[in-house]
Amino acid sequence: MQITDEKGYSTGACATGEECKKIDDLYPKTPFTKEMKKTHTILIPSMLPIHFRLLDHIFKQSGYNTVVLKGEKQHCIDAGLKYVHNDTCYPALIVIGQLMEALLSGEYDLNKTAVMIIQTGGGCRASNYYFLLRKALINAGMQNVPVISVNLSGMNSNPGFKITLPMLRRAAAAIIYGDLMMQLSNQTRPYEVNKGQTEDVITECVHYISDIFGKGKGISVKEIRENLLYMAELFKVIPIERTQKVKAGVVGEVFVKYSPIANNNLEGFLAEQDCEVVVPGVTGFMLFKIDNRLEDIRLYGGNQAMYKGIMILFNYMTKVETILIDVCKGLEGFSAPSSYAHIKSLAVPVIGSGCKMGEGWWLTGEIIELIEQGCPNIVCTQPFGCLPNHIVAKGMIRKLRSLYPNSNVVAIDYDPGAAKVNQENRIKLMLAMAKEQAEPAPAALRCP
Repeated sequence: MQITDEKGYSTGACATGEECKKIDDLYPKTPFTKEMKKTHTILIPSMLPIHFRLLDHIFKQSGYNTVVLKGEKQHCIDAGLKYVHNDTCYPALIVIGQLMEALLSGEYDLNKTAVMIIQTGGGCRASNYYFLLRKALINAGMQNVPVISVNLSGMNSNPGFKITLPMLRRAAAAIIYGDLMMQLSNQTRPYEVNKGQTEDVITECVHYISDIFGKGKGISVKEIRENLLYMAELFKVIPIERTQKVKAGVVGEVFVKYSPIANNNLEGFLAEQDCEVVVPGVTGFMLFKIDNRLEDIRLYGGNQAMYKGIMILFNYMTKVETILIDVCKGLEGFSAPSSYAHIKSLAVPVIGSGCKMGEGWWLTGEIIELIEQGCPNIVCTQPFGCLPNHIVAKGMIRKLRSLYPNSNVVAIDYDPGAAKVNQENRIKLMLAMAKEQAEPAPAALRCP
């Protein structure tokens, strides 16, 4: 049975192709014009706490007045459930809920406000967020609020918003800078002598990189190496006292993995359990998505000019990834992430590289990398009902246990109706097993 609203629109789990056409026909979209660039505030849903601070500066330096939202989780869920069917994947509900909650707050002039959303263009439901958001705006009587789709496929373009080459290069560099801050802060914060000093260094680094971007610098390979070394030195001088802690890795669907709103501040919870949190960076995931585009053209044909352009981006990201790894390796007492190529080599014997829907084989590879690096205790964050994620994560746990007997992976489903206490109790059980495996057996129980 289809439930419809007063205008006859389905409130089902996703907007079908027919519904999308119906929306466009009856409610022609309000484009984000060149004039709006000067007059409108653009609301951006949050995901990566460090990286999005840099991204916000990049948009502002390109002439856009952006605001990265910081809504309360329950308010975002309530707004999402009101305007998006609860069978829709959890990331869609949270992302659209953040935007709707902000628009309904009265804080913004709806005649001078636009919203931004990422549209992947792949088989994941993230490709459909654009129309889900437009449906939500129409149902709330806000159809005149422009929706900006951020994608590299030319979908749902707007005359007043363009991803220029300088913006793209800064964004690519921001991923590297953000990854270094995330990697080093997670290895410093649990052991810092002066609480809060790590966060102060992050803030200093964000301002430093943002100022450099504002001067049109910080994007060449040479500049990235120099800036990463400078930032690494800032983390290196933080006084720390290393103690024995359980390392807890976090993997999963990309939004729930990184967003504190979506995962109930998982990193904060693990820190409260006296863990050193290990979260793989974004660089590898971006290389995975870029590599998928190259593989599609190699297998099925396509525009060779586009192939060459994508290859330039892939090579650039590979070079700066190598620099990031080298900088981390040069810091005594810090561990470095593995390269994209190495993680791919780990995953291929276990899962086919053609399995690339959603996070695909990359998610399995991240789990193996963490185990290989001495972090077998892993929380896998999964939106309830995300089919690709369940296949490449939960579906691989048994295979991974047979290959890596010390693996201690717990898959946690995140959903509006999921009880936080149940999620945390399952994570505590995983950590209890980790501590038990780390402690030597009592002398009376040891084999002679």
